Amino acid sequence: MRNIFVDKLNQTYIEDLDIEIVERKGIGHPDSISDGVAESVSKALCNMYLDEFGGVLHHNTDEVQLTAGESNPLFGGGEILKPIDILLTGRGVSEFEGVKLPLERVAIEAAKEYLNDTIINLNVETDTVVECKIGHGSGDLVDVFKRDGAPSSNDTSFGVGYAPFSEVESLVLATEELLNSKSFKKKYPAVGQDIKVMGLRENDKIILTIACAMVSKYVANRNEYIAIREELKDIVSDLATKYTNRDVTVFVNTADNDDISDEAGYYLTVTGTSAEMGDDGSVGRGNRANGLITPCRPMSMEATSGKNPINHVGKIYNILCNEMANDIVANVEGIKQINLMILSQIGKPIDQPKAATSQLILDEGYKMEEVSKKVESIMDSWLEDISVITENVVKGKARTF
Repeated sequence: MRNIFVDKLNQTYIEDLDIEIVERKGIGHPDSISDGVAESVSKALCNMYLDEFGGVLHHNTDEVQLTAGESNPLFGGGEILKPIDILLTGRGVSEFEGVKLPLERVAIEAAKEYLNDTIINLNVETDTVVECKIGHGSGDLVDVFKRDGAPSSNDTSFGVGYAPFSEVESLVLATEELLNSKSFKKKYPAVGQDIKVMGLRENDKIILTIACAMVSKYVANRNEYIAIREELKDIVSDLATKYTNRDVTVFVNTADNDDISDEAGYYLTVTGTSAEMGDDGSVGRGNRANGLITPCRPMSMEATSGKNPINHVGKIYNILCNEMANDIVANVEGIKQINLMILSQIGKPIDQPKAATSQLILDEGYKMEEVSKKVESIMDSWLEDISVITENVVKGKARTF
């Protein structure tokens, strides 16, 4: 029997709070770059191990550190003066059963490929220095797809999740994903990838504050910069109508000084990320596993990106909790809000947590006894088939930041 608990959530419903704050650091933010690089390296190692041995060897690559470079962005141009330093650290297996593996090469190639795909105005070969200092660990082979029994937890840790997203949460995530979509970049090449969206709801008023790095070579002058900035406000305001009927006000690049005519007054970058000009980054310092930073919700401080997807519960349980919460809300009538927490115990099977708890706020007219067994059943089913989380991570189908 799994230690599953279903109880009432004694909190105010999220949409009824007077104040709600939600943040997302976009894919070009230095912290998100670190998350993305760490996860891309982990996936590359997983695939290398699978190709060579049919299973995933133990590794963790969640200690990526980004040290910012220096740049001189100019209207219509600019240059990188000092490259961005990206240090890959952690642990991986470079030799197993007499077979030597190109761990460092695979890790560096994965990091560079991710940077090329994500920061499209960055010349990875000249604007970055990617160094691999991943230590060599033991070769514990874990078969991802055909193992007997669940692997043992690597730690005593917990994961959290909740559902559904509030209006502000949905809007903040949708805003960054729209502005950083490939189709949007084709239409608005001046908009860089370093986009941070901060949402504040004061009762029924929503304020979005967006920091958006502009790519200098696509912005001819001050007037063109201001025109793009103002157009972004209109685009996001239109998007907001799809997610809320509340009053929404949008601010973009509030640190700009429109009294200055040269580049010094504006958020200009050469590559589209502040990592080129003094903003450092680390894994786990940004978005949680659901893509958001949500101080009004349960959160884990655990970094999800880069951890191995086999037995690292700091990764698996955070992803699992979000999947589980969304599944429950979608398939059990009467649930207004659910919070989930799953706690592991080191050395115990990951499908047998020390505690798997869900706390519910129900719609009017529903009772706990009517829904608790259904919730417990879905939780049990996810834990029974927990290897799905591992498979999705290896295939790149699971969000980690």
